[in-house]
Amino acid sequence: MYTSVAEIDWENWEPTDRATLLFVVRDGQILLIEKKRGIGAGKINGPGGRIEPGETPKECAIREIEEELCVIPTGVRHCGELSFQFIDGYSLHGSIFIADDCEGEACETDEATPVWTPLDAIPYERMWADDIHWMPHILAGRSVRGRFIFDGEDRMLDREVLVTDLSE
Repeated sequence: MYTSVAEIDWENWEPTDRATLLFVVRDGQILLIEKKRGIGAGKINGPGGRIEPGETPKECAIREIEEELCVIPTGVRHCGELSFQFIDGYSLHGSIFIADDCEGEACETDEATPVWTPLDAIPYERMWADDIHWMPHILAGRSVRGRFIFDGEDRMLDREVLVTDLSE
C-alpha cells in the first residue's frame, strides 16, 4: 500500500467515503468537539460526518453540526478539501467549511461533547496529526487542499498541503 503522497494518482483516486468538517469561529474562539464514537473517537475534531446520497457537502456539514451539537451554523463558506489514504486501504475525502456564528447553544449529544476553544489555544496534540498543517491556514482566511497518508488513526506518514490566499 501507499506510504507517500507522490505514489498516488490523485486524478483517478476514488475515496471509500466522502465527508465534511464545519468549524464555527466567533469572538476569538472555535467550536470543536470531543468525538465519542466512530473514526477518531476520543480525539478533538471539528463537527462533521459522512455525506448521505443526494446531499451536497454543504448540506451535510450543516446537518452534521445540528445533529452533533444542536446548533444551526450561519455564514457557512467552503474553505478546503482534504484527501486521506490509509495504508489498510480505507480512503476518505473531506470538504471543509467555516461558519461565522451559530444559532442556539452547543450542547452535548451521544455523538460529541462541545469544546469552545480560544483560537490561540487549539489542542492540536489531541487532534488528528494533519490538523496542525492545514487548520491555521483556514483560520487565517485561506483555502487549503491537503493530501495525507496515515498508518492507522495516529501516525501520519506523508502530507502535501497547498494553500491559496483567497484575497488574490
